[in-house]
Amino acid sequence: ERQVALDSGIPAIAEHGGKIIYTNTDKIILLGNGYTQSIPLLMYQRSNKNTCLHQKSQVPQGKCIKKGQILADGAATVGGELALGKNVLVVYMPWEGYNSEDAVLIS
Repeated sequence: ERQVALDSGIPAIAEHGGKIIYTNTDKIILLGNGYTQSIPLLMYQRSNKNTCLHQKSQVPQGKCIKKGQILADGAATVGGELALGKNVLVVYMPWEGYNSEDAVLIS
C-alpha cells in the first residue's frame, strides 16, 4: 500500500534532509545545508477526473527531517500509505495495465 500511495504523487516527500522552519496550509519551508526549499501544498485543486486534490501538512515547525520523509498527506493517505477504510481487507490490482482504469478491489 505504501508504494501505491507514493506512485500516486499525492504525498509531499522531502527531497533533502533539513529542518522545517515554517509550515501552514499553503506551504512548507525546509532549511537544509545552505539552501531553503519551499514546498507548495495542494489546496482544493481540481484533478483530471473532476475530483478534489488536497494535501495536509504532517510535520510540525522546528522538526528535523530526513530525505524521503513524508511531509504532507492527501485525502486517501495516512503517513504516506494508502488508507481507504478501517479494518477492511483491500487488494490493489492493475486492470489492463497501469492507466486511468486502475481498480481498487475489496474482498
